[in-house]
Amino acid sequence: MILLPHMEGKTVAALGLGRTGLSTVRSLTASGARVMAWDDDEGARARFERETSSVPAVPDDWPWAELAGLVLSPGIPHTHPAPHPQVSKAKAQNIPILSDMELFVQALGEKGERAAPVIAVTGTNGKSTTASLIHHILSGGRFGAQLGGNIGKPVLDLDPPGERTIYVLEVSSYQTELTPSLAPEVGVLLNISPDHLERHGGLEGYVAAKARLFDGQHPEDTAIVGTDDAHGKEIRATLEQRHNDGVGAAVVSLAVGRTLEHGVYVKDGHLFDGRTDEGLEIADLRKAKGLPGRHNWQNAAAAYAAARAVGAADITAALMSFPGLPHRQEVVAEARGVLFVNDSKATNGAAAAGALSSYDNVFWIAGGEAKEDGLGAAMEALGTVRKAYLIGAAAEDFAAILQGKVEAALAGTL
Repeated sequence: MILLPHMEGKTVAALGLGRTGLSTVRSLTASGARVMAWDDDEGARARFERETSSVPAVPDDWPWAELAGLVLSPGIPHTHPAPHPQVSKAKAQNIPILSDMELFVQALGEKGERAAPVIAVTGTNGKSTTASLIHHILSGGRFGAQLGGNIGKPVLDLDPPGERTIYVLEVSSYQTELTPSLAPEVGVLLNISPDHLERHGGLEGYVAAKARLFDGQHPEDTAIVGTDDAHGKEIRATLEQRHNDGVGAAVVSLAVGRTLEHGVYVKDGHLFDGRTDEGLEIADLRKAKGLPGRHNWQNAAAAYAAARAVGAADITAALMSFPGLPHRQEVVAEARGVLFVNDSKATNGAAAAGALSSYDNVFWIAGGEAKEDGLGAAMEALGTVRKAYLIGAAAEDFAAILQGKVEAALAGTL
């Protein structure tokens, strides 16, 4: 557990009692803070009582005039589509709105004097794989790498920093908005495509939330930016100008399918570091079984750049040994020449497109709840799909979208 000595003796409210909220309450309580905890969901409140032997405090009973902060779980809106009523009340009284990640970063100390460096990874797609891959690379070397945030452990459940600790954090757009002190020593932005637009007031707000990862970085820090989409290119240009002005991090660009003279890129499945005179080949990613497809090649390029930024060794061997993650192009069976792949974490069109383009002769089970852009980029990757089997709430809408393009069946349930 991460202790929060700067919160000792203070009264703090925690809104949302899921995994992150429970972690926040435990850390604050152990640090000597007085905690007011609440969740609108009755089931979550019951779990909280069972796990902590404490009773949730109704917000009407909170000592609002004494609150040093309101800590929100990531799923609770603080701006769009409308702020939660308790958030509005806190803002009206100038009570700071915080995240568990902001408390974590504050506990590490001031920028430049932190107890341990932070590598933070964000992006619409691939951030879990990339963060896990960075952790895998660093864990095989001389570092005491810890992985958490939007993946695995909440950040306040991580171990306190040791002499060689590096924290590798997956950071969502919800978290970047409420973690102004983050300013990671290494920040990674993989890609941006439309997602969570309702929570950010539209695409412009979503892009701004992602770019906020780099706010507060120093010239000695590193900003790693995927430039395979227009948003990434614009952010890269802004960051390079800031670095040239002496107020921002050094920038490393990423690309898949084209050469970068001063970045890290993948061409024909081969990973290159273009920052050397002739472009140093790092690995043949076609041999990395846990990283299939172009989208995973971008993840590998980002992980390599991040690992290099902190002086990691044996990166190529770690890329080859990475096992991949559950539910992300996870091979679950092979029978009679048919490969069964679980890619259920592909919850938007761009993520689905990456998987579909990684295989030939695909029978595709798709559905659930549609995102803002429907099938989006997946419509450009239908050439490998022989038939689609549509399930869940979006089944009929997807059938209409696919009509005349791919044979589709309304399968009902998985």
